[in-house]
Amino acid sequence: MTKFIYFEDLSVGQRFHSASVEMTAEEIIRFARDNDPQFFHVDEEAARGSVFGELVASGWQTAALTVRLILESAEAPFAGGVVGADVHVSWKHPVRPGDRLRIESEITKMVAPRSRPDRGFVTFLTTTFNQDDAPVQTMQSTIVVFRDPARSG
Repeated sequence: MTKFIYFEDLSVGQRFHSASVEMTAEEIIRFARDNDPQFFHVDEEAARGSVFGELVASGWQTAALTVRLILESAEAPFAGGVVGADVHVSWKHPVRPGDRLRIESEITKMVAPRSRPDRGFVTFLTTTFNQDDAPVQTMQSTIVVFRDPARSG
């Protein structure tokens, strides 16, 4: 039987850490062609003339990878999946080919509304770091986390 993470399994201050993942030029270009086809994301030569001076990942790719790393850092899947309620993203430094990214995430707030006794809202502050431990992105996100029917009234 699959174990799930429920609202009752979480607490403010709880931290999650991920393994690292390397960004490649091929992945950066592939994502950008489909989702953010700006020249500094899809053309290595043209990117040299950009404000970045080289090929860089789309911030949206960094955000998507951050979500993947958050999910992979949990010991079990969240019951009902991860349903987003709110997100605020800030990009601190560009992500380049060869960068190794990892996340550190902390629960900063939990709310159990009386009007929705089957669920709660959990806010995370997640920082994505590169191999030099420089933050490349911060993300504050609130997700819906279902309550365990066996433990909630």
